Amino acid sequence: MKKESIIKPTSGYPMLFVELLLLAATLFGLIVMKNPWALILLFFFLLLLKGFYIVYPNHSKAMVLFGAYKGTVKDNGFFWINPFYGYRSISLRARNFDSERVKVNDKVGNPILISVILVWRVQETYRAAFEVDDYAQFVKVQTDAAVRKLAGSYPYDNFDDHQKEVTLRSGVNEVNEALEKELEERLTMAGIHVMEARIGYLAYAPEIAQAMLRRQQATAIVAARFKIVEGAVGMVESALEMLSKKKIIDLDEERKATMVSNLMVVLCGDRDAQPVINTGTLHQ
Repeated sequence: MKKESIIKPTSGYPMLFVELLLLAATLFGLIVMKNPWALILLFFFLLLLKGFYIVYPNHSKAMVLFGAYKGTVKDNGFFWINPFYGYRSISLRARNFDSERVKVNDKVGNPILISVILVWRVQETYRAAFEVDDYAQFVKVQTDAAVRKLAGSYPYDNFDDHQKEVTLRSGVNEVNEALEKELEERLTMAGIHVMEARIGYLAYAPEIAQAMLRRQQATAIVAARFKIVEGAVGMVESALEMLSKKKIIDLDEERKATMVSNLMVVLCGDRDAQPVINTGTLHQ
């Protein structure tokens, strides 16, 4: 595969002086000398004039001579080159691409909406100019394909794949690194360097968003209840141990069970317990 080569062009200012001399000689020959052969000088003036061009900062020009690639000019300034050269201007600036939100299925089949933010620039001008038809459009299409592949490689969350530690929602760094590597492999053939790639938007598709939200809420409630019960058991155990150690009251197994039940209701209930005052004896 042919690679980029760099051309060091000639400054345009000396040739500009030559052009001014040719123009002056042409006008002198036509107006003063009345010599029609001065038109030959005019022809050379117009021919050489085509060789002037300007390269702006972070721009380049890929040079072609009769269909053959001759090299790329990346220096900035005012230059002159063989007037028979054609060229294609290619920007070397960093570009930001925010893809559209696409609906895809994650690893476990859940429909999700996802988009990515890509920062890229042209690194290899020959490939960008001649290996693909339109490198900007190529970036868009390949980014869309990479996003679909990425979404199918990871679950959105680990609800259905508990063994999967890296998910689209929680494994941000790992997923972004995988996305960047995938895009780098796809865009290398077009001479594109991926500077940064990350997920810009991630959510469940509207048709399952409410169901998944309720599922997340239920999971959070179960986790909170587990912590509450775990703490309540410790508190009840501590209370029984202290009552027994300080010999405040002697409880048989039945009374202990009743006390444990009452304490668990008080500690684990959703609402504050309503106290009931016993005005009779302990056994009534």
